[in-house]
Amino acid sequence: MADFDVGARLRQLRRAHNMSQRQLAEAAGVPHGQVSMIETNKSSPSIASLRKILGGLGVGMVEFFEPEALDASKVFFTPSELRDLTSRVYSEVKGAEGKMSLKQVGDARSHGLQILYETYEPGADTGETMLEHVGHEGGVVVAGEIEVTVGENTMILKAGDSYLFNSQDPHRFRNVSDRPATMISACVPPYL
Repeated sequence: MADFDVGARLRQLRRAHNMSQRQLAEAAGVPHGQVSMIETNKSSPSIASLRKILGGLGVGMVEFFEPEALDASKVFFTPSELRDLTSRVYSEVKGAEGKMSLKQVGDARSHGLQILYETYEPGADTGETMLEHVGHEGGVVVAGEIEVTVGENTMILKAGDSYLFNSQDPHRFRNVSDRPATMISACVPPYL
Protein backbone atom coordinates (compact mmCIF):
# COMPACT_ATOMS: atom_id res chain seq x y z
CA MET A 1 0.00 0.00 0.00
CA ALA A 2 1.61 3.20 -1.21
CA ASP A 3 0.46 5.46 1.64
CA PHE A 4 1.54 3.16 4.49
CA ASP A 5 5.24 3.25 5.41
CA VAL A 6 6.01 -0.21 6.81
CA GLY A 7 9.62 0.71 7.61
CA ALA A 8 8.75 3.88 9.51
CA ARG A 9 6.02 2.10 11.50
CA LEU A 10 8.36 -0.75 12.46
CA ARG A 11 11.04 1.75 13.54
CA GLN A 12 8.45 3.69 15.59
CA LEU A 13 7.30 0.55 17.42
CA ARG A 14 10.84 -0.73 17.99
CA ARG A 15 11.89 2.59 19.51
CA ALA A 16 8.73 2.72 21.64
CA HIS A 17 9.80 -0.66 23.07
CA ASN A 18 13.33 0.72 23.72
CA MET A 19 14.93 -1.94 21.54
CA SER A 20 17.84 -1.73 19.14
CA GLN A 21 17.53 -3.37 15.72
CA ARG A 22 19.81 -6.14 16.96
CA GLN A 23 17.70 -6.72 20.10
CA LEU A 24 14.52 -6.93 18.03
CA ALA A 25 16.14 -9.31 15.55
CA GLU A 26 17.29 -11.57 18.39
CA ALA A 27 13.87 -11.48 20.09
CA ALA A 28 12.17 -12.34 16.79
CA GLY A 29 14.74 -14.90 15.66
CA VAL A 30 15.56 -13.14 12.38
CA PRO A 31 18.85 -11.81 10.96
CA HIS A 32 19.76 -8.29 12.18
CA GLY A 33 20.06 -7.09 8.61
CA GLN A 34 16.45 -7.99 7.91
CA VAL A 35 15.13 -5.49 10.46
CA SER A 36 17.43 -2.80 9.08
CA MET A 37 16.42 -3.46 5.47
CA ILE A 38 12.71 -3.28 6.35
CA GLU A 39 13.06 -0.10 8.42
CA THR A 40 14.86 1.65 5.56
CA ASN A 41 12.29 0.32 3.06
CA LYS A 42 15.00 -1.48 1.10
CA SER A 43 13.11 -4.75 1.59
CA SER A 44 9.40 -5.50 1.72
CA PRO A 45 8.75 -8.28 4.24
CA SER A 46 6.57 -11.29 3.57
CA ILE A 47 3.58 -11.69 5.84
CA ALA A 48 5.28 -14.53 7.69
CA SER A 49 8.47 -12.47 8.21
CA LEU A 50 6.61 -9.39 9.40
CA ARG A 51 4.53 -11.44 11.83
CA LYS A 52 7.69 -13.05 13.20
CA ILE A 53 9.35 -9.66 13.72
CA LEU A 54 6.23 -8.20 15.32
CA GLY A 55 6.15 -11.23 17.61
CA GLY A 56 9.48 -10.03 18.99
CA LEU A 57 7.69 -6.84 20.03
CA GLY A 58 4.55 -8.59 21.25
CA VAL A 59 2.54 -6.67 18.65
CA GLY A 60 -0.08 -8.10 16.28
CA MET A 61 -0.69 -7.20 12.65
CA VAL A 62 -3.83 -5.20 13.50
CA GLU A 63 -1.94 -3.05 15.99
CA PHE A 64 0.84 -2.59 13.43
CA PHE A 65 -1.38 -1.44 10.57
CA GLU A 66 -4.25 0.15 12.50
CA PRO A 67 -2.92 1.47 15.83
CA GLU A 68 -6.02 3.39 16.86
CA ALA A 69 -7.79 1.90 19.87
CA LEU A 70 -11.00 -0.11 19.52
CA ASP A 71 -14.00 0.01 21.79
CA ALA A 72 -13.65 -3.24 23.78
CA SER A 73 -17.12 -2.85 25.29
CA LYS A 74 -18.89 -3.11 21.90
CA VAL A 75 -20.92 -6.33 21.69
CA PHE A 76 -22.69 -6.39 18.31
CA PHE A 77 -21.26 -5.70 14.85
CA THR A 78 -22.71 -5.14 11.39
CA PRO A 79 -20.73 -6.31 8.36
CA SER A 80 -19.50 -2.75 7.76
CA GLU A 81 -18.09 -2.60 11.32
CA LEU A 82 -15.73 -5.57 10.88
CA ARG A 83 -12.07 -4.54 10.71
CA ASP A 84 -10.57 -5.20 7.31
CA LEU A 85 -7.15 -6.68 8.02
CA THR A 86 -6.27 -7.62 4.46
CA SER A 87 -6.35 -4.37 2.57
CA ARG A 88 -2.91 -3.68 4.00
CA VAL A 89 -1.67 -7.07 5.18
CA TYR A 90 -1.98 -9.06 1.96
CA SER A 91 -0.95 -6.26 -0.39
CA GLU A 92 2.58 -7.51 0.32
CA VAL A 93 1.85 -10.99 -1.13
CA LYS A 94 2.56 -11.00 -4.86
CA GLY A 95 -0.67 -11.40 -6.81
CA ALA A 96 -2.86 -11.66 -3.69
CA GLU A 97 -4.21 -8.12 -3.62
CA GLY A 98 -7.96 -8.23 -4.08
CA LYS A 99 -8.02 -12.03 -3.85
CA MET A 100 -8.35 -12.39 -0.07
CA SER A 101 -10.38 -10.69 2.58
CA LEU A 102 -9.89 -11.14 6.33
CA LYS A 103 -12.34 -9.20 8.47
CA GLN A 104 -12.07 -9.23 12.26
CA VAL A 105 -14.94 -9.07 14.72
CA GLY A 106 -14.28 -6.39 17.38
CA ASP A 107 -11.21 -5.96 19.56
CA ALA A 108 -9.49 -9.34 19.52
CA ARG A 109 -6.66 -8.36 21.88
CA SER A 110 -8.86 -7.23 24.74
CA HIS A 111 -10.93 -10.44 24.55
CA GLY A 112 -8.03 -12.82 23.88
CA LEU A 113 -9.95 -14.28 20.93
CA GLN A 114 -9.71 -13.42 17.26
CA ILE A 115 -12.74 -14.21 15.09
CA LEU A 116 -12.38 -13.70 11.35
CA TYR A 117 -14.74 -13.69 8.39
CA GLU A 118 -12.48 -14.86 5.55
CA THR A 119 -13.05 -14.82 1.80
CA TYR A 120 -10.62 -16.36 -0.71
CA GLU A 121 -11.19 -15.67 -4.41
CA PRO A 122 -10.01 -18.28 -6.96
CA GLY A 123 -6.20 -18.41 -6.91
CA ALA A 124 -5.88 -16.77 -3.48
CA ASP A 125 -3.02 -18.18 -1.42
CA THR A 126 -1.50 -17.23 1.95
CA GLY A 127 1.88 -17.96 0.37
CA GLU A 128 4.52 -20.62 -0.15
CA THR A 129 6.13 -19.61 3.13
CA MET A 130 3.94 -21.49 5.57
CA LEU A 131 2.48 -19.59 8.51
CA GLU A 132 3.56 -20.54 12.05
CA HIS A 133 2.73 -18.84 15.35
CA VAL A 134 1.89 -19.55 18.96
CA GLY A 135 -1.71 -20.56 19.58
CA HIS A 136 -4.53 -22.64 18.22
CA GLU A 137 -6.93 -21.97 15.39
CA GLY A 138 -9.99 -23.48 13.88
CA GLY A 139 -12.69 -22.68 11.41
CA VAL A 140 -15.65 -23.78 9.36
CA VAL A 141 -15.98 -23.45 5.59
CA VAL A 142 -19.37 -21.86 4.91
CA ALA A 143 -19.18 -21.65 1.10
CA GLY A 144 -16.95 -22.92 -1.69
CA GLU A 145 -13.79 -24.99 -1.25
CA ILE A 146 -10.40 -24.22 0.31
CA GLU A 147 -7.21 -26.27 0.34
CA VAL A 148 -5.75 -26.33 3.86
CA THR A 149 -2.25 -27.60 4.56
CA VAL A 150 -1.14 -28.26 8.15
CA GLY A 151 2.32 -29.78 8.45
CA GLU A 152 2.42 -32.74 6.07
CA ASN A 153 -1.39 -32.95 5.82
CA THR A 154 -3.32 -31.35 2.96
CA MET A 155 -7.06 -31.54 2.35
CA ILE A 156 -9.61 -29.68 0.27
CA LEU A 157 -12.41 -28.62 2.61
CA LYS A 158 -15.93 -27.95 1.32
CA ALA A 159 -18.89 -26.10 2.82
CA GLY A 160 -19.64 -27.63 6.22
CA ASP A 161 -16.12 -29.04 6.68
CA SER A 162 -13.95 -27.64 9.47
CA TYR A 163 -10.43 -27.64 10.88
CA LEU A 164 -8.70 -27.26 14.26
CA PHE A 165 -4.94 -27.34 14.86
CA ASN A 166 -1.95 -26.08 16.82
CA SER A 167 -0.84 -22.90 15.03
CA GLN A 168 2.82 -23.76 15.62
CA ASP A 169 2.40 -26.40 12.92
CA PRO A 170 3.27 -24.81 9.54
CA HIS A 171 0.03 -24.03 7.69
CA ARG A 172 -1.28 -22.56 4.47
CA PHE A 173 -4.67 -21.73 2.90
CA ARG A 174 -5.24 -21.78 -0.89
CA ASN A 175 -8.28 -21.56 -3.10
CA VAL A 176 -7.55 -23.96 -5.96
CA SER A 177 -11.14 -23.93 -7.22
CA ASP A 178 -12.84 -21.62 -9.73
CA ARG A 179 -15.24 -20.01 -7.22
CA PRO A 180 -14.85 -17.98 -4.01
CA ALA A 181 -14.49 -19.72 -0.65
CA THR A 182 -15.76 -18.27 2.64
CA MET A 183 -14.80 -19.34 6.17
CA ILE A 184 -15.44 -18.28 9.73
CA SER A 185 -12.32 -18.85 11.84
CA ALA A 186 -11.03 -18.23 15.33
CA CYS A 187 -7.53 -17.97 16.78
CA VAL A 188 -6.40 -18.00 20.41
CA PRO A 189 -4.45 -15.94 21.26
CA PRO A 190 -5.11 -13.39 18.52
CA TYR A 191 -2.49 -13.59 15.79
CA LEU A 192 -3.04 -10.80 13.27
